[in-house]
Amino acid sequence: MVSSVSFRTPAMAAQFPDLLAAESTRHGGVSPAPFASLNLGLNTADNPAHVEINRTRFFQSFGIAPDRVASSHQVHGDEVLIATGPGRYSGYDALVTNERDLYLTVTVADCTPILLFDPVQKAVGAVHAGWRGTAADIALKTLRTMQEAFGTRPADCLAYIGTCIDECSFEVGPEVAEAFTEEHRRFDAAKNRFYVDLKAANRAQLIAGGLPEARIEVSPFSTVLHNAEYFSYRLEGGQTGRMLALIGLRSIPVP
Repeated sequence: MVSSVSFRTPAMAAQFPDLLAAESTRHGGVSPAPFASLNLGLNTADNPAHVEINRTRFFQSFGIAPDRVASSHQVHGDEVLIATGPGRYSGYDALVTNERDLYLTVTVADCTPILLFDPVQKAVGAVHAGWRGTAADIALKTLRTMQEAFGTRPADCLAYIGTCIDECSFEVGPEVAEAFTEEHRRFDAAKNRFYVDLKAANRAQLIAGGLPEARIEVSPFSTVLHNAEYFSYRLEGGQTGRMLALIGLRSIPVP
C-alpha cells in the first residue's frame, strides 16, 4: 500500500484560490532509515532514486509537474534569486517570482523556511534562513527584493515562518550568539550556553520591513520537539532527510 504524502498548509493558502503554499513532513515517502521516509533533499546520502520518487509524489499531490519547480543549491548565505523560469540554481538561499505556474522551493532540516506572498502584485518568495542567513537579514532582503522587482508593498504581504529548530533546542556557542541581539538570544548560566530564537528573529525582520505583525503566521511545531513528524539535522546527527517548503501561483482560467 502506498503511503499518502504528508504536508501542512499555511492559513494564507486557504484565503486565495490561486495560491499554493505547503510544508512537507517526514511521512509518505519510500526512503529507508535514517532518511525515513519522505526525504525531499537533493544533497543527502540517500539513494537518489528514492529522493526522485519522493519528490514526484510530493509535487503530484498538488497536481504540479516537477519541471515547473525552481530551487537552488543553498549555501547558508543571503543571496536572493529573481526566478523567471524553472530549474536548479546554485548559490542562492531565497527565490522570488511573479511568474504563474512557477513553484519556488527551499529545503530544511532545522533551518527556518519562510514563505512570502503579495496578493496585490501577485508575487511570491521562498526563503531558507539558517542562523547565518538570519543574522544576515535574508528575510528582510527577500522582502526588499520583491519591492524592487515587483513593486511589492510590505503592508500588503502575508508571511509564513515555518517549522524549524525552536529556541529551547537551539543551543549555540558565543560566536553564534554574538550575531544576534539580546532580544533573540538567551544565556543559560547552568549550562554556560546560549540559545537563539530563529523564528522570533526572522519575524522581527519582516515587521521591521513593514509587514504587519497580524499578517505573519508562525509554525507551532519544532523539528526537535516534534521529530516524529519532522527531520532534524542536529538531533539526528546529520544523517537525516530534508523537508521542503513550496510556494507558487496557479493559473486561473479567464471567464
